[in-house]
Amino acid sequence: MSTLTVWKFNTADGADHALTKLEALQKQQLIQLLDAAVVSWPQGRKRPKTYQAMSTVGSGALGGAFWGVLFGLIFFAPLLGLIVGAAAGALSGQLTDYGINDNFINELKSKVTEGTSALFLLTGQVTVDKVAEAFTQDQKGELIQSNLSKEQEAKLREDFGSEV
Repeated sequence: MSTLTVWKFNTADGADHALTKLEALQKQQLIQLLDAAVVSWPQGRKRPKTYQAMSTVGSGALGGAFWGVLFGLIFFAPLLGLIVGAAAGALSGQLTDYGINDNFINELKSKVTEGTSALFLLTGQVTVDKVAEAFTQDQKGELIQSNLSKEQEAKLREDFGSEV
């Protein structure tokens, strides 16, 4: 089973620093990173910067289409107007099939704001205590978590064009 987690950081570069540390922990086989994406929202910007951080991870990856849809719904859909609103509503409903519901999306909208960042992770096996120990108190983020079942994960990959 894979787990989709979102870590919110109180600085615009916190997610990038956390991802660098997690990549090192993956080399030590303490965490299995299947896919990752970063949202960074520097002070003074109207919108956040988003990017898929691990586009060549392999069979576990969700793919750019998934991250694009999710980030669009969370951060950009309100900016696109009423026509896109209907499509965004349909996509939001579809994401519920993957364990990503409106409450999850709305919580992210309210917490990831100007001056913060977020790290979106799809992980496999994790040695939780060892990974937690690797982060100092000032490096820790706020966790928002949504578990994906094997069926939800397979449907995500199928619908968003990622290889199984």
